Amino acid sequence: MNESLNDNESSFPLPWIQANDVNASLELSAFFSVFTINPWDIMLCISGTIIACENAIVVAIIFYTPTLRTPMFVLIGSLATADLLAGFGLILNFVFQYVIQSETISLITVGFLVASFTASVSSLLAITVDRYLSLYNALTYSSEKTILWIHMMLVVTWGVSLCLGLLPVLGWNCLDDDSSCSIVKPLTKSNVTLLSTSFFFIFILMLHLYIKICKIVCRHAHQIALQQHFLTASHYVATKKGVSTLAIILGTFGASWLPFAIYCVVGDHDYPSVYTYATLLPATYNSMINPIIYAYRNQEIQRSMWVLFCGCYQSKVSFRSRSPSDV
Repeated sequence: MNESLNDNESSFPLPWIQANDVNASLELSAFFSVFTINPWDIMLCISGTIIACENAIVVAIIFYTPTLRTPMFVLIGSLATADLLAGFGLILNFVFQYVIQSETISLITVGFLVASFTASVSSLLAITVDRYLSLYNALTYSSEKTILWIHMMLVVTWGVSLCLGLLPVLGWNCLDDDSSCSIVKPLTKSNVTLLSTSFFFIFILMLHLYIKICKIVCRHAHQIALQQHFLTASHYVATKKGVSTLAIILGTFGASWLPFAIYCVVGDHDYPSVYTYATLLPATYNSMINPIIYAYRNQEIQRSMWVLFCGCYQSKVSFRSRSPSDV
């Protein structure tokens, strides 16, 4: 009789046991629903990690190599520092979004990202201006006036970037009015419009300068060929290579940032967030590609990397110092 009763008890749990199992299941489901991580956020965090690692190497090389103190490397260091901070900001944004949820921290993180990416784009403009000056004023490029001009550009670049990054923290946000939000909360629609307009201005200015650089490069190559009394095949190859390099630089910059800048103007906070992620993620790739274009291709930095990681450098490889005019 007792065995039969025990069998019945094991086959048919008591009602309170069933209720507890249901509650535990609901609590477990609620737990996973709260802590579900957006795959787009994971991709942004991975992108930020790669960006931070790439640019940290460039910053370390330039900082610890005394010979890399020319205006060109100072500007490359500024670009790498801005991209390093942007990558670090993407990582912090991921951590704070899923670990510490706070409006204040959200404002600080967004402001940090705005300042970092603004400094990155502005540093690209400064490098373009430096390249143009090195070609247009080749004879007086190494003067103290040029160095002063480079330092002024850096001060303006980081000063403006810091001011734009502080705007959300100082009150220009949509935390109190959701209707004024942009596609990037808590930034307002007017805030992202200002940032997008600034980007369009920088992009057009860079395009204008690179067209002038192309003309100068082609003219110099043609003059060298005429001095040799004939136009060699190397003349066309060098000209084509220079123009192709400039096209890659500007094309990469435009392809990375233009979709996001345009969507910031035409998009609305009611639109699906997938559109924001789909345009923002390629924009972060620009900071991932920058060290490859502006730093790792440079032979002086390549030699410093050999010294940093191997303790020596390949003496058989001929390294020459590159000037800003090398496009």
